[in-house]
Amino acid sequence: MIWPFNRKTVEVEQKSNLSSPESWLTELFGSTPTNSGVNIGPESALRVPAVSAAVRAISEAAATLDLTVMQRDGATQRPAPEHPVARLLTGQVNGWTPAYNLVRDLTADALLSDAGGLAWINRIGDGRPAEIIHPPRGSMFVQHDELTREPRYQLQGRRVPMEDVIHVTSPFGRSPVSLAREAIAVSLVLERHAARLFGRGARPSGALMFPKGMGEEAVKRARAAWQATHEGENATGRTAILFDGAEFVPFQLNSTDSQFLENRRFQITEIARAFRVPPQMLFDLERATWSNAESMGREFLSYSLEPWLRALEGALTQALFSEDERETYRVHFDRDDLTRANLNDRATAINSLISSRVLNPNEGRAWLDLQPYEGGEEYANPNTGGVQPERTGGADDGLE
Repeated sequence: MIWPFNRKTVEVEQKSNLSSPESWLTELFGSTPTNSGVNIGPESALRVPAVSAAVRAISEAAATLDLTVMQRDGATQRPAPEHPVARLLTGQVNGWTPAYNLVRDLTADALLSDAGGLAWINRIGDGRPAEIIHPPRGSMFVQHDELTREPRYQLQGRRVPMEDVIHVTSPFGRSPVSLAREAIAVSLVLERHAARLFGRGARPSGALMFPKGMGEEAVKRARAAWQATHEGENATGRTAILFDGAEFVPFQLNSTDSQFLENRRFQITEIARAFRVPPQMLFDLERATWSNAESMGREFLSYSLEPWLRALEGALTQALFSEDERETYRVHFDRDDLTRANLNDRATAINSLISSRVLNPNEGRAWLDLQPYEGGEEYANPNTGGVQPERTGGADDGLE
């Protein structure tokens, strides 16, 4: 690999206003403020299990799909595995990164960072992409023209041509983590409170009330005696003995504390809304049933994952092909793996499509990753043995 940015270069000094830093700068250092007092950035957001589950659900689902380069030939399209881009995307994008990791990490960056998912394309002499480098988050920056929104990229302080950058962005120019930082912060606060509550007893169970005044030493001895008698693993159920008119007053949970679990569940739903992921995919199965689980799974494919697949296809096609090539070639995700049902349902669907002459037998076998056989190109109904007749469209075909 030839890395062109390993030497320090002199750049024109640009003044910055640290009193109002840009969003990428505050996001890089995890200092996006929230009303709850918790700073939310990509790293801190991932500490919330619901956020990490949502990011993994989308990014890993996208990365599991096969990438192909499609070539337009008139009104039809066919795979073009011989194209250099196809060989790059179906194997290693560089010497240490599989294509799966690239797609997964680009999508995850776009979900976590306002800057989006960024990768640099290293091209050889004739302009063909030789490898794709995914720099660490925060080492590659993008600025947009205020009027035209044309992006300008920098890597290690040097300008990078737009055609050498793969850039996957979120809607509105803001990541789901940035837009939902308040909900994520509340979830993080609830989680920290739970850890303190169960780990170190954030809320005492009650108080010992003494009507007579007590000195500091007397208070310490009374507390030590109470703890030795009534606290610990083996002290459950012991009889309380109070002296000097002491009274034990238990603390009552208020409405917020009594609904603590409901509050945590609601935050999972809020985060699911931010990422447009069904709550069941974040393992919130409280309201999941056999019927709505399947429906929500289809909604995830249609309304959550599909827009990201379109964004990835557009970004990869824009960056990996020249302007002339884009008229003929494009990058395509094979969605078939996501829509596969169980074998019985899948076999029934394929058989129905072949019987209705929508597919021929070889196309149906391709859905099952099976090799074609001779004579399988005919659109015939295997149940009747008939072949699809050719329609001439003339006036004497019996149709009025």
